[in-house]
Amino acid sequence: MNVPVLQTLVDALSVGGLYALTALGIGLIFSVMRLGNFAHAEFITVAAYVLFALSGHALIMSIAAAVLAAMALAVLTEKIAFRPLRQADPATMLISSFTVSMFLQKLMIFLWGSRPKALDPLPFLNTSIHIAGAQFSALKLLTIVVCAALLTGLTLFLTKTRFGLEMRAAAENFTMSRLLGVRANTVIAVAFAISGILAATVALLFSAQTGFVHPRFGVQLVIIAFVATVIGGLGNLTGAAVGGFLVGVVSTLLQALLPDELRPFREAFLFAVVILVLLFRPQGLLPARNIRERV
Repeated sequence: MNVPVLQTLVDALSVGGLYALTALGIGLIFSVMRLGNFAHAEFITVAAYVLFALSGHALIMSIAAAVLAAMALAVLTEKIAFRPLRQADPATMLISSFTVSMFLQKLMIFLWGSRPKALDPLPFLNTSIHIAGAQFSALKLLTIVVCAALLTGLTLFLTKTRFGLEMRAAAENFTMSRLLGVRANTVIAVAFAISGILAATVALLFSAQTGFVHPRFGVQLVIIAFVATVIGGLGNLTGAAVGGFLVGVVSTLLQALLPDELRPFREAFLFAVVILVLLFRPQGLLPARNIRERV
């Protein structure tokens, strides 16, 4: 494999990994609750602002605080904003999701202002590593490793633990799972907590790549991750991860192959590819077997 191809592959896996983790956080909630949680963008943003607020402290403490903040916010959001509406129609749940998203955005503007804040939580990774004659960013390599580790860990959690098996059962048939003794509140709370962990991880890696944070920090990621989730197949976690990596690969290839004058329109070409995929496969690449409302 020649050097440019190898570098493009690393870039694609790095970008795709971030999209996959974001899509998994969204897909996890959708698979259990049939809720498109747009507030996931704010879970990412809040975690990034916690990293900013603790940027002068020890890294391990900053990361732990960001993870705990994202988990607490996710669980609290489910308990306050979504649990009372669990029997409502999907449109009401979606409006609640938008409301939480806008409230948290305005709260962050009130607390930190609307201007971007410089943030580099992993400055020691601003170096290059030479492998097989190619030069790679240490941060991108770490992103790939962390994404692979989290995807593996989530797979083991879903297949080897009690909560994971209950979550998979709820994703297949929520009503039947409850009749068989699955505790709905616990399963949903755990799903939101895991989505918070994924959001905090994305916040750490994405802020290290961009070098800043602002109140709409997670919005663009979540929009593209929703697209990835639809491509992969709504309600299918494997499909969400596959869709995230696929969108990342296509986005990176467009950046590398498009002429300079067309690169600012990369996302337009990306969504054109998405439209083509959905025209021929509207149910997604790996559709869930059952996508009826379950909560």
